[in-house]
Amino acid sequence: MAPKTNQYIPQTVSHPGKTLGAKLEELKMGSKEFAVRTGKPEKTISNVLSGESAITSDMAVLFEDVLGIPAHFWLNRQNQYDEAVARLKREESIHLSLEWAKHFPYAEMAKLGWVAATSKLEEKVENLFKFFRLSSQEAFDNYYFKQKLKVNFRLTLAHEKKPYAVAAWLRQGEIQASELEAQPYDEKILLSKLPEIKSLMAKHPEGFFKNLQSICLEAGVKVVYTPCLKGAALHGSTRWLSDTPLVQMSARYAKNDIFWFTFFHELAHIIMHGKKHIALENKVDYDAESKVEEQEADDFAIKWTFSKEEEQEVLRHRPLKESDILRFAKQFNTHPAMIIGRFHHKKLLPFSLGNQFIEKIEIDN
Repeated sequence: MAPKTNQYIPQTVSHPGKTLGAKLEELKMGSKEFAVRTGKPEKTISNVLSGESAITSDMAVLFEDVLGIPAHFWLNRQNQYDEAVARLKREESIHLSLEWAKHFPYAEMAKLGWVAATSKLEEKVENLFKFFRLSSQEAFDNYYFKQKLKVNFRLTLAHEKKPYAVAAWLRQGEIQASELEAQPYDEKILLSKLPEIKSLMAKHPEGFFKNLQSICLEAGVKVVYTPCLKGAALHGSTRWLSDTPLVQMSARYAKNDIFWFTFFHELAHIIMHGKKHIALENKVDYDAESKVEEQEADDFAIKWTFSKEEEQEVLRHRPLKESDILRFAKQFNTHPAMIIGRFHHKKLLPFSLGNQFIEKIEIDN
């Protein structure tokens, strides 16, 4: 990490009481006399001289009258001392978090440009604190594991297999979302945009993701793409940042059929499950309520990508040829990959048929 310019942080800064003591000695003035002259209790002056108490602005003005030394001198000395003490505490916090930092896939995060590259563990800790906008390992645990701030983060990662990688992936999504300007969320507008989004899925043009972002921003939904981290095996996530829903996609497996099914699945959570719902797709330990919500989101995604009724109609024309897949995709305004992916998943078609319709997802941030 490059040092900040024009910044001097002394390694050792004495308490201003030491300077006061030296000045009183020079004037041959005892602490009791100084207390009387300033109108302060002798114990207050003694505590300042011993470094147990700080010099306040009120004291500094009184010291100026008695000693002829400007008040700002005493206040600057006190501020320098306080900052030095705070930075020593900061260094201690960093030292205590060295093992914590090893849990993160830091090298991968640095390669993606999320944090600055460094081999020094202390710098990694400091960079991670800044990345998460948290000041300590304890603050991280309170936020991501203990749900101390349920208004903003209602999901604990304590039971995730790779919670630190998942936390980093989620945080990067928040950073990306902060760079987008969205209209106020409007469910009616989002619902009206669904056919347009489906047509975009059907065509899947080059650079589709920017179009998808723009469509959703008009409805007040932020959509970001965040590459997967090793260990954070998520297809996507949905959560609300204040009053704005965020869909975070990973393009895991880089296949368009999986991407679009996941995307419509995430939209379902926004439309159907409200602000309190947080979705991390690819979890295996859902509770009963979450399982119901996940099934509802799946049903919504099926409806908008390749419905069950459409599936049955296609199956009535078996055996299927690639030309049949293309014909039905056009008829249902979907992408052939959605049909092929569904049938491959259900083992209704040989995996050798239709692979050319599965397109690789390529997204530029």
